[in-house]
Amino acid sequence: MTILDRVKALLGEGALLESGTDRVPRIAPGSPDAVALLLSTAHQEGWRVRIEGAGTWLPSDAPTDLALTTRRLDRVPAIEPQDLTATAEAGIGLDQLRQQLADRGAWLAVDPPGLAGRTLGSIVATATAGPLRQGFGPVKDHLLGVTFVTGDGRMVQSGGRVMKNVAGYDLTRLQAGGFGAFGVIVLVHLRLRALPRADVTHVLEGSRDELTQVAEDIAASGLTPAALELVSPALARRDRWVLAVRLVGSPTLVASDEAGLGRFAKLRAEEGHGFWMRLAEGFAVRPVTFRIGGVPAASDELLDLLQHQVGDEWISAAPAAGAIRWSGDATVDRLQRLRRTLAALEVPLTLERAPWTVRTAVGHFGAYREGAGPLVAGLRRTFDPGGALVVATDGE
Repeated sequence: MTILDRVKALLGEGALLESGTDRVPRIAPGSPDAVALLLSTAHQEGWRVRIEGAGTWLPSDAPTDLALTTRRLDRVPAIEPQDLTATAEAGIGLDQLRQQLADRGAWLAVDPPGLAGRTLGSIVATATAGPLRQGFGPVKDHLLGVTFVTGDGRMVQSGGRVMKNVAGYDLTRLQAGGFGAFGVIVLVHLRLRALPRADVTHVLEGSRDELTQVAEDIAASGLTPAALELVSPALARRDRWVLAVRLVGSPTLVASDEAGLGRFAKLRAEEGHGFWMRLAEGFAVRPVTFRIGGVPAASDELLDLLQHQVGDEWISAAPAAGAIRWSGDATVDRLQRLRRTLAALEVPLTLERAPWTVRTAVGHFGAYREGAGPLVAGLRRTFDPGGALVVATDGE
């Protein structure tokens, strides 16, 4: 009996999708229980499984026996506007989720890189926060808990609304940025905010040094921008570097912050939705994207380092948060050399997207501190004892 015949018997013909160009069977379970059944069978049979969302972020190119896509897990079981919480299945697109939340007066304050149809599970698994991390924190800060299926088919719940974390691990934070190495996320329990009544963006063009100084002045002024992002000319589609400031909240608060911005430079109002959408989509068109995180005071030095080692054509940085995202074309040798250089500074480099040949050689989150490698290996044995999940974690 072939893998497809076995899966059809387990999950029904509706779970079978057309194979991709690599002719790998693509399976779309219709429920979290079906995901657990599929992974339990894969563990027993020794099948290797690749995890996919909508296929718009990570390339679907890892060699495997079958691909598990979450695209049929697209329901929103609960939205509680009064509590500002929601529970959504991992395969729902962020654009669909945003609309359903907005209809109830709620807002999920995350703006990850990539196309609008990226799935919620992909965003959580890769922890790809966008410019709104400045005002609202990283992806993990928006999670109350997750439900995931381990590589051998166990259903595990974590977070405040469900069972306590087990084995001493904070399972929610483990899944946020685990790239699927520790299980397949099927449900996400979210912390929401009230839909802002005002949302405006102001921009300023200039040299990188000039704009970095303006960003530092704004950050030190007591203003509370939702996003304060420094964007390279190519990524911003401008002739010069751009500093973009996003203000959200009540009309009174936003108007007050707008008035305060006038003290620093001649920022001008911009059509914010289009600007931030173009910025997010820009990271989905280059072959390699990574992020680094350092202390805010070192942002300028880290930008200089990136310019020297890999170029700075496609860069977005939050100087006040110390976060930088880079996109472009880079060889394995160059990425490994950059990671070693950053490791000496205790600055992590997370490879967010790249072809499989690069991912498997470099790893998503290669160890930058002594002892991290064995810890990751131990966690993988705990949550995927048979090695069913095909994920490039720490590289070769």
